[in-house]
Amino acid sequence: MANFQYIALNAKGEQTTGVVQANSDAEAAQQLRGQGLYPTQVVEEGKGKLAGSTGKKKAKKGKGGKSKLGGKVKPKVLMIFTRQLATLIDSGLPLLRGLNVLSKQEPNPNLKATINNLADSVQGGSTFSESLGQHPKIFNKLFVNMVKAGELGGVLEVVLTRLAEYQEKAHKLKGKIVSAMVYPLIVMFIAVAIMSFLMLFIVPKFRAMFQDMEGGQLPLISRVVFGFSDWMLARSFVLPNSVWILVAGVLTWLGFAAWTRTKKGRVIVDSIKLKVPIFGDIQRKSAIARFTRTLGTLVTSGVPILQALNITRDTAGNVIVSNAIDKVHNAVKEGESIVAPMTSSGIFPNLVTSMVDVGEETGQLPEMLLKIADVYDDEVDGAVTALTSILEPIMIVILALVVGAIVFALFLPLIKVIQQMQGG
Repeated sequence: MANFQYIALNAKGEQTTGVVQANSDAEAAQQLRGQGLYPTQVVEEGKGKLAGSTGKKKAKKGKGGKSKLGGKVKPKVLMIFTRQLATLIDSGLPLLRGLNVLSKQEPNPNLKATINNLADSVQGGSTFSESLGQHPKIFNKLFVNMVKAGELGGVLEVVLTRLAEYQEKAHKLKGKIVSAMVYPLIVMFIAVAIMSFLMLFIVPKFRAMFQDMEGGQLPLISRVVFGFSDWMLARSFVLPNSVWILVAGVLTWLGFAAWTRTKKGRVIVDSIKLKVPIFGDIQRKSAIARFTRTLGTLVTSGVPILQALNITRDTAGNVIVSNAIDKVHNAVKEGESIVAPMTSSGIFPNLVTSMVDVGEETGQLPEMLLKIADVYDDEVDGAVTALTSILEPIMIVILALVVGAIVFALFLPLIKVIQQMQGG
């Protein structure tokens, strides 16, 4: 018997490593599964390294001999793959044959190579969930654990269908949020671009026309616009001030992005996201919809509640919400109800806690969680539609005011000159 190093997940979704004795890697994986562990990698000592490329099956090569494995896949592409695989298995096709069929028709090179690797792994004796766990960049814990529950319950096609439905609704919800947030940013970018173009190329030409006029003869708005244009064109430390504004803006954005990746920065930013007027309400409702739909889908698929809460916490997308879910997890671990920590967190409205309470009492918690998700999906949809309808005229008016003010400042001195000529 040989020693095999392994990386595995326990019932809580936590990663653990160790060494087992077995005659083969398949036997070692079977021993680990018997201990309640979910092996993601098993390597014989002296023949490879954990978390490395050795000891794993060779990845399929793309053009130029470079491996296509390891890259990320867009959510929409993964959603289509999940739906197609569920349909094939539900039609009676074996898993391995279904993977081979999808591999032949998959246009995405990253996903194609990954499907081939999954097929090789399944053919080698690994379970489908173990094979998925070897590609964490594509298949997250939610995906892997739901498939594992489907395998244990013998309802893999049902779980894959639920996964596809979950991905579709999550993708739709994310699209709504992005559309609400991106629109004002696009209009603001256009406004800044137009203003910069006018200040750098158009205003200087008008300034030359009125250079003979004394400062006191120019209207105040014209003096402000001409002065700002002169300042943008003036050189400081070799480069024009307009370039320094751009550099400062880029550095500020990079610094802010780096700060938000820190623990303290993430907490502050995520807290502000939930408190900002109008946008904060949308963020809160979308976070509740994501939490309830993820938890409901996992529990319905047979994933234990503690493991489901761990996965939900990791996929919450907001630190404040993640902390609230962590408190719920700790309460359930101690044998308490999930309603009390949800109420004390201040994140979940009374409607949510009341429906969860009813779900616990009637033994229909998963169904109730999915109903809550549907309710808040509809509320987010309505809020985004209303916000977009309000933002469109407001942003158009702001854009018109910015451009109109500059144009007014340019033509007001010209009108004054014409009036003086007529008076003369």
